[in-house]
Amino acid sequence: MLSAISTAVFQPVPTEYKLVWNDEFEVGGVADSRYWAYEEGFVRNEELQWYQAENAFCQQGKLIIEARRENRDNPNFQAGSRNWKLNREKIEYTSACITTRNRLSWKYGIFEIRARIKTQNGLWPAIWFLGQSGEWPSCGEIDLMEYYQGNILANACWGQVERWQPRWDTSKHSVASFNQADWDDHFHVWRMEWNAQKIVLSMDGKVLNTINLNQTKNLSDRGPKNPFHQPHYLLLNLAVGGKNGGEPDQTPFPSRYEIDYVRVYQKKN
Repeated sequence: MLSAISTAVFQPVPTEYKLVWNDEFEVGGVADSRYWAYEEGFVRNEELQWYQAENAFCQQGKLIIEARRENRDNPNFQAGSRNWKLNREKIEYTSACITTRNRLSWKYGIFEIRARIKTQNGLWPAIWFLGQSGEWPSCGEIDLMEYYQGNILANACWGQVERWQPRWDTSKHSVASFNQADWDDHFHVWRMEWNAQKIVLSMDGKVLNTINLNQTKNLSDRGPKNPFHQPHYLLLNLAVGGKNGGEPDQTPFPSRYEIDYVRVYQKKN
């Protein structure tokens, strides 16, 4: 569905590739449970939002992920706990993270997601992938798109000798550098081209980062030798606050992250 405002530059898919999976979100209501599952609760990065399925829904040919300001009790609250997921008495924000984990995963291909994000302070939308095997970060992580605090990021990370410590290949681009005052009023196309040699991450036809897979070997046995030679699954989420997101106090809610489509192409042979 391409009727909404867009500045995307459409890149042709090479003839040796075919469409192997897509979701155009044309059916209203909940996303197709054959493909999508949901994260629940407080999950990562000390983010402020409580993830719940009801904040993701299909409407007018789009997947909507809606962050909302709330004032609810945390059902897992434990006074005095050192665990940040337990010591918060209140849920101040809700949102959704929708994922193909345990349903769909892919090794190599061309991945295209057309989406519109808001760029107010405290919002942290993402399009990202995690490897099926190994603990993070040795499983491998690919961030086709992250936005926070004025910047679009295109990243990948993998494992080092020390546990839980990622090695990053990151590229940061300020939204201001795109020279478009109403940038977040428009839909944009994020694209990943992934093969055995490299991962190329682009937006609207502009390459943001190229990751050489000769340089992405794990330095421990907590995951595959090279996590980017295994299948990865997709996550789409809108986080609020947390370690990177910034302060959302002055941001209007509800705030929507809209995904028009997800398309996956792989080589015909």
